[in-house]
Amino acid sequence: MTRERACSLSDVPEGTAHRVVVDGHPIAVVACDGEVYAVGDICSHQRISLSEGEVLCTDKGIECWKHGSVFSLVTGEPSALPATKPIPVFPVTVEDDTVYVEVP
Repeated sequence: MTRERACSLSDVPEGTAHRVVVDGHPIAVVACDGEVYAVGDICSHQRISLSEGEVLCTDKGIECWKHGSVFSLVTGEPSALPATKPIPVFPVTVEDDTVYVEVP
């Protein structure tokens, strides 16, 4: 795994997702309840950008705006149909105002 700069922390206000491409990987960087998560930005059901969907901080999830599938920000597992396959989850570190993501 390689640690790469993804964005500034200020690019991701609380309760939102910010789309970045890190080393060829489309990633949604999400801020929820003081934590920062990084998940694959593409819905596993259809090729829709998850960062355009709703962030569900109480459930630590992100919802695909097209069909309503919800994915865990922690595990990537879907908790609502129609998606049945997980999305990737990437380790995150934050230093000062910079968000770093580890990608394969």
